[in-house]
Amino acid sequence: MAVMTFPDRQTVLDFLRENPSATTKQEIARGLKLKGKERTILREILKEMEGDGTLERTGKRAWAQADRPPPTGVVEFTHLDDDGELIGKSVGDNGLFGPEIRYAGPSGKPKAKAPAVGDRALCKISERDGEWLARAITVFEKRLSDKLVGLYSQTQRGGKVVPSSRKEKREFVIQEADRNGAEEGDLVIAEPKPVGRRQYGPAFGIVTEVIGHITDPRSASLLAIHAHDIPTEFPEDALEQARDPKPAAAEREDLTAVQLITIDPHDARDHDDAVWAEQLDDGWRVIVAIADVAAYVTEGSPLDKEALKRGNSTYFPDRVVPMLPFELSADECSLRENELRRCMAVEMVFDKSGTKRSHRFIRGMMKSAAKLSYEEAQAAIDGKPGGKAEELLDSVLKPLWGAYAALTKARDKRSPLDLDLPERRIVFDEEGEVQGIVAKERLDAHRLIEEFMIQANVAAAESLEKANSPLVYRVHDVPSDAKIAAFADFLQTIDIKWHIGERPQTQRFNKLLQDIRGGVYDEMVTQMVLRSQAQAIYSEENLGHFGLNLAKYAHFTSPIRRYADLIVHRALIRALKLGPDGLSDQNAVRLEEIAEHISTTERRSMAAEREATDRYLAIFLADRVGAEFEGRIMGVTGSGLFVALAGSGADGFVPISSISDDYWVLDQAAMEIYARGSGKTYSMGQTVRVRLKEVTPLQGGLLLEMLSEPQPAPKGRAEARKAADAGGRSPRGRGGPPRRGKPKFNKKTLPKHKRKSRK
Repeated sequence: MAVMTFPDRQTVLDFLRENPSATTKQEIARGLKLKGKERTILREILKEMEGDGTLERTGKRAWAQADRPPPTGVVEFTHLDDDGELIGKSVGDNGLFGPEIRYAGPSGKPKAKAPAVGDRALCKISERDGEWLARAITVFEKRLSDKLVGLYSQTQRGGKVVPSSRKEKREFVIQEADRNGAEEGDLVIAEPKPVGRRQYGPAFGIVTEVIGHITDPRSASLLAIHAHDIPTEFPEDALEQARDPKPAAAEREDLTAVQLITIDPHDARDHDDAVWAEQLDDGWRVIVAIADVAAYVTEGSPLDKEALKRGNSTYFPDRVVPMLPFELSADECSLRENELRRCMAVEMVFDKSGTKRSHRFIRGMMKSAAKLSYEEAQAAIDGKPGGKAEELLDSVLKPLWGAYAALTKARDKRSPLDLDLPERRIVFDEEGEVQGIVAKERLDAHRLIEEFMIQANVAAAESLEKANSPLVYRVHDVPSDAKIAAFADFLQTIDIKWHIGERPQTQRFNKLLQDIRGGVYDEMVTQMVLRSQAQAIYSEENLGHFGLNLAKYAHFTSPIRRYADLIVHRALIRALKLGPDGLSDQNAVRLEEIAEHISTTERRSMAAEREATDRYLAIFLADRVGAEFEGRIMGVTGSGLFVALAGSGADGFVPISSISDDYWVLDQAAMEIYARGSGKTYSMGQTVRVRLKEVTPLQGGLLLEMLSEPQPAPKGRAEARKAADAGGRSPRGRGGPPRRGKPKFNKKTLPKHKRKSRK
């Protein structure tokens, strides 16, 4: 019979749950009243539970439950969520652990330094309504890089570098010997100057590279590229491989008789997908053909190493930083009209209702019958054909639209999340100057290609799962309980009920969006639905794609610009025995690591693209200071309001201290600020009139002045707020006390409020 020892694992775990402030071995031993040999047993139990992941070491002799942060500990702030809130995780000896923690302000002095992304802080950590909150005691700044990208200017004592990022707090003083040819107005990269002893006073730096000049129309993208370390130059061995491509040998099916066509933007330089359809007696046959990039970019080759390093292409308003050299992507891997090309294709058969009956993958040879723009294809279908589109109207375009009509029935039944978000394009003149901003037109031709690509991506995931093959999924997780609860709280403030007991469904979101479409709450609710969503990422684990309402989804259709698609192509080649250049065993076991890396490079590209766009919009509006604009409130924080200007869509900031002499309070659940006393409000989605007060093109910042009067609050809400204000408490339980005060505008540290996830 086994002899029970004291303490045991369960005793220790129960004690830690009931006494979260006791983290060290001594505190645990004291709390359990352990002596002598029992303390030795405790040491072994703690070591064992650390080894199996039950406990996380948070210090030299301190532990916490792996899924529970300590009441006081170090938090590393890693990112901003869709609401612009600062999010982090607890720091232990083995790295970050536990749930996500939201920064909830300083602990103590209200003017204490606030952490930013990349910073670590000693925090008081607590749980409220299922959400973890951190209040900073001391901030320890953590920098991913010591370099500073910014603007060089001459001063009386030499020069200085002002950062181009709003989040960057440093400036460097540059001595004459350290400017290395930098002149007034140059955009530079600078690094801290080594000092022999502890330095007080201004930080000195050394200019290491001049990357351009502030007057260069292309400077906005240059700054973003260098600030985010996006590689622009290809190694010579990769370029040599691209110039002299040698495709892997493989048996191929002849698709040259099939009238596959490419439909792309009118200015596209490469064409990596082609489509074709034909009507059957009881449905439709569709072929989606994709450039066979895997045949040219083989595992471990110079091109492969560089493509993995980049992860994806990055698209700026004025240029593209490609994942693969244009020598390859715009030549052998571009499905040019009437030129023989290698492809990976999927043939799919759908019934008349758009339900897929079968599919098969083909490694083939094809010859594009035509290169059409979206506008040309759409015009032909709308009765205004011309050129190649007219020649192919009956034989190719009409069958494509017929198949699309069937797929639309299935799509509507599936009910993917229907967020109709406007997109804008920056137009440049021949000199690269911003000429204007135009709304992107959304045509059926765009939707057709998008739906065909989605079906091809689904087929890839299904085939690989059926073959028990490892793969990288494109996943979009279900909204978290905390975000759904916050969303429900918000809807309650506008008298809309949302039951939170059941699993979120896209149909419920779509019904809500349909009900409020065109009404006073349309923009507001649409933005709140967007903010409630998780971010789409790559994962070797299948979490499904909530936004598309699909159980299986993998990226297959763009291997020229996404490394994830290249992995999926290789996995298909291996699983379906389509050639010798499939996914290797070495890379098959690295998919978790690769998925995490390419998710990171995608976020990097998205951040750089947003920064460049903000700068170009600021440049476009620089000569409009003093002008009045209509806008819509798209973000509400304790610091002020974010307003999207009509026409350009540019984001500006109205500091709360500049609105009026009222004492403004943030109601986070209602996404509005209200004036204590009068109860008047500025709310998310409200249309307002603003004046442009200041533009900072270097950081892409717009400072606005509010001209519109606040709106009266609904009677019931106003009464609740008066009672809450009288008692000195928050009008709502969630999210903690309201944020008050009148912070000063800081054009270098304006937070972002809009985050878009890519499908």
